[in-house]
Amino acid sequence: MEKIKVLIADDQELILESLHIVLSMEEDLEIVGLAKNGEEALKGCEQFLPDMVLMDINMPVMDGVAATALIKDRIPATKIIMLTSYTEVEYVLAALSCGAEGYLLKALHPKELAAGIRVVQAGGTLISQEMASKMIKSINNTTPARNNEFGLTAREIDVLHKLASGLRNQDIAEALYLSEGTVKNYISLIYSKLNVKGRREAARKARDSGMLDHS
Repeated sequence: MEKIKVLIADDQELILESLHIVLSMEEDLEIVGLAKNGEEALKGCEQFLPDMVLMDINMPVMDGVAATALIKDRIPATKIIMLTSYTEVEYVLAALSCGAEGYLLKALHPKELAAGIRVVQAGGTLISQEMASKMIKSINNTTPARNNEFGLTAREIDVLHKLASGLRNQDIAEALYLSEGTVKNYISLIYSKLNVKGRREAARKARDSGMLDHS
């Protein structure tokens, strides 16, 4: 039987090690890599080409949402399950809009976690009823055609708003409770989606397309 290759990304050593131990006990799972931040997760994916990534959301250097966007862009076949210790909707929504296949709470029993990995590997998605209804509400509250002509996520639009207001990376990071490295990653994703080279051009394009009308 071919094993499901799993990479685990979490900045807490204890969680990383315990997940490694419990999931290694499942006969059909093989842990191919461990990462302590989004950047390491991205490198690990490029090196090991795992079937599945268990991705923590809040990590230093690069958070799980930014890492998900980059991994999905570069290695679309790798499936990603967000690991979260809370039900913060916007992070999970941002990750799902970047292509993540679902999310699981860290408090789950290891057997349920393993079962979730199998569901996603078989082509399923993992979204709770509660999250699904929040997603529908959130989708209904946005105007995708105007807001999302370029496929920007809600988080990227937040960053773009701040950037267009003239804030520096450090200020954006403080305003949105992100690390400066994560803000830089979001900005590079925004530039690539808008096909621009700098802040001025990005702000102009965002204004012209009406994306900044919904502040």
